[in-house]
Amino acid sequence: MSRTRPINCIIPPYLLEKLMESGDSEVRQAALDTLLTTARLRGERSLRRGLAELAAAPGDARRTIFDCEQSEDLSDAVMARSENGPESPDEVVNQAFEALGLTRDFYKEAFQRDSIDDRGMRLNAFVHFGRRVNNAFWDGSEMLFGDGDGVVLGNLAGSLTVAGHELTHGVVDHTSRFEYHNQSGALNESMADVFGSLVKQWSLKQTVEEADWLVGAEVWTPGIEGDALRSMKAPGTAYDNPLVGKDPQPDRMSRFVHLPDTPRGDNGGVHFNSGIPNKAFYATAVGIGGFAWEFTGRIWYEAMRASGPRDKFQDFADMTFQQAGRLFGVGSSEQAAVVAGWHEVEIQITGVPPGLTQPRSFAVNGHGGAGREADLAALTRQIAALSDKVTGLAKEMAALKVKGSR
Repeated sequence: MSRTRPINCIIPPYLLEKLMESGDSEVRQAALDTLLTTARLRGERSLRRGLAELAAAPGDARRTIFDCEQSEDLSDAVMARSENGPESPDEVVNQAFEALGLTRDFYKEAFQRDSIDDRGMRLNAFVHFGRRVNNAFWDGSEMLFGDGDGVVLGNLAGSLTVAGHELTHGVVDHTSRFEYHNQSGALNESMADVFGSLVKQWSLKQTVEEADWLVGAEVWTPGIEGDALRSMKAPGTAYDNPLVGKDPQPDRMSRFVHLPDTPRGDNGGVHFNSGIPNKAFYATAVGIGGFAWEFTGRIWYEAMRASGPRDKFQDFADMTFQQAGRLFGVGSSEQAAVVAGWHEVEIQITGVPPGLTQPRSFAVNGHGGAGREADLAALTRQIAALSDKVTGLAKEMAALKVKGSR
């Protein structure tokens, strides 16, 4: 039975509920208001389907930014900047405009994708949505940016990874359509984190070593340095403070978080368990090196396009292995890196060619380093050796056929 996917938002419900326990009355009120706003938007999602169809009409991926002026009624919003219009005196408007453009251009240059739907979908965003709303939303047709409360979150339009994350939910809507619950929902969230991070890396031309692999660092807890909403490099370490507690994301299957498939249970832990495929992407990217969007990003993008709505982690891992072989060759170092990356989060690729052993040191050396490089090199050699054996056998069979025909 198909499910209606709820509205996507960057701040998960468990964090807002944690903030309801704050000793600061203003923080509690902002969290309550955001929870109520999120619930209302979720209820209105079905009413927005007509708007989504209108937005999906070919429009050369033109950007339009609207100013809600702290109202939550989108019909009252005023246009603040258009594709060919001048800059706005409001920096928040310009930040949203720039973020939409960078995300659009990233997908175009890296993957030849024409906007969210690959058909030139218009990109509309609403800024100053509500009063002190601690969230950013993709509602199926457009972006909504809250201003934050200034304590837990700053202006959400000020984070490129947040904008890239939310817009990627739209790309998921038009590719795999991962159902938003349990493992498929965690994959949905992971795709948003992966490509949201890649938008930033691409815009700064950062290598995998130069990137910080953080999501939302620009706006998360403005008064606390060095933290972020999520860490792809080290899930579970993005934040740890009295205001919001400790980051609960797992980084491997043995730490998978089992929660009820309900809104209060984060739809089966979609924001929790996305840390597992996030870490697999990071580990694969480091194993390959260079610019992540050119290699690992291409593998993940094609796997997302080829996946189905109910796929689980194992399905997606196997698909990345297949796509790595298709894109870079069976037995390539890129395909070996995919095997090693998923192995680091305790997922074994199904159908790895016989004779190819899995790397063994990741269970001990879970943070990479020399152990990872040695294992990846060994894995690549094993694939190459297997390929040589197959080639040798083929030559022997051909020689036997020639001899037999004489």
